[in-house]
Amino acid sequence: MEKLLFVCSRNKRRSLTAETIFRDHLGYDVKSCGTNTGARVKITAGLIGWADKIIFMEKRHKELASKSFDDSLAKKQVFVLNIKDVYEYMDSKLVEKLKLKMADLNLII
Repeated sequence: MEKLLFVCSRNKRRSLTAETIFRDHLGYDVKSCGTNTGARVKITAGLIGWADKIIFMEKRHKELASKSFDDSLAKKQVFVLNIKDVYEYMDSKLVEKLKLKMADLNLII
């Protein structure tokens, strides 16, 4: 089973939406977290170690994670979706954008 970790800032909208919509796909184990101190679930070395692929919502999330976990991230497949923080949790436009971007990257079949 492939393990996907979605990362945004606070783990309340984008990455949580991604976890929600992709967690029931066969063949995938999905978690989400955030880079900010007040995140619902904060990114950790353990989560990075758990994941096969790490999917960041924005380049700045990858940069923030790299400051603390550069060695761990270097060993992982890392992707950036370039989805700005302009959506609410489970917003239909966010769901559509996540599905399209994940399909474009061949990350979800």
